[in-house]
Amino acid sequence: MLATITSAALQGIDAEIVHVEVNTGESGEPKLILVGLPDAAVKESDDRVFSALSNSGFKPPRTRTTINLAPGNLRKEGPFYDLPIALGILAATKQLVAEDLSQWMIAGELSLSGATRPVRGALAIARLARTLGKRGLLLPGVSAEEAALVAGVSVYRVDSLDRAVRFLTGEKPLSPLAAHDLRRRPSSLASEGNADFAEIKGQHALRRAVEVAVAGNHNLLMIGPPGAGKSMVAKRIASIMPGPTREEHLEILSIHSAAGRTISGEMTGEARPFRSPHHTVSDVALLGGGTIPGPGEISLAHQGILFLDELPEFKRSALEVLRQPLEDGDVTISRSAGKITLPCAFMLVAAMNP
Repeated sequence: MLATITSAALQGIDAEIVHVEVNTGESGEPKLILVGLPDAAVKESDDRVFSALSNSGFKPPRTRTTINLAPGNLRKEGPFYDLPIALGILAATKQLVAEDLSQWMIAGELSLSGATRPVRGALAIARLARTLGKRGLLLPGVSAEEAALVAGVSVYRVDSLDRAVRFLTGEKPLSPLAAHDLRRRPSSLASEGNADFAEIKGQHALRRAVEVAVAGNHNLLMIGPPGAGKSMVAKRIASIMPGPTREEHLEILSIHSAAGRTISGEMTGEARPFRSPHHTVSDVALLGGGTIPGPGEISLAHQGILFLDELPEFKRSALEVLRQPLEDGDVTISRSAGKITLPCAFMLVAAMNP
């Protein structure tokens, strides 16, 4: 029997629709075949899914089963598809009988016990679900709370495979998470490590220069001997910047969500970001890219500060790649897996010795 579950693939900071098609009962040797340009993490999902099915009280398929992640020309990466694949298998083997599964968008990683784990890019998936007019979005805990920031889409938190099945069959209803606003900190605390610009004593000329730069959204170069306080001042600049608007908050959070930093709690979207890459950073790490293009340091600093300490120590090529993003406020990255455009409107702050 054929079953189809709707999920998504992350492309940069945006999501694209992916249909997880599961067909069971095929003749031939009993095994599972996964197609649709999956990466290693996706290929490993069959072991996680089969263990999760068994430990949740369901029966794995005993016939030849084909799983297709469509469209086939879009590369799939990460554990996004564990939960959709498991639900697709249950629907195809008639262990899950629910009305119109195509009206739901589902993503999530499964542990061997059947519990769900968060995935990156929840904001992008929620925006896609809203665009497609889906009835609702099923996500694991942290990811669901993150997706609830997007208005106009019903987000349901499912903490296990069994809970998702009971919800879809109507056995145990769930209430959608209430749409909530981003938590805000006072501007004096919205900086790296709660560092406050008011803590700076002396340095009147530099403090005045920083205030003018922030007021006019100018870039800044600080030149002074070691120990003069250049790095200390740079880390406190964000505390005197205007608090980001809701739209800017969502932009910041979308980028960090795509990079996976919101899952670990490194970035909550409450403050303007402060990024300080080491001078040995590569061009790709600074600009963004990889096999499947993703955000680099300049995009992670979007709507915030990019601090380059010991500026002359950076490679010439790394500094050259900053030229166009500084002018345009975005960067386009082309790789074999596709082309993406990422926002990178940041304030550049650099420091160097005389």
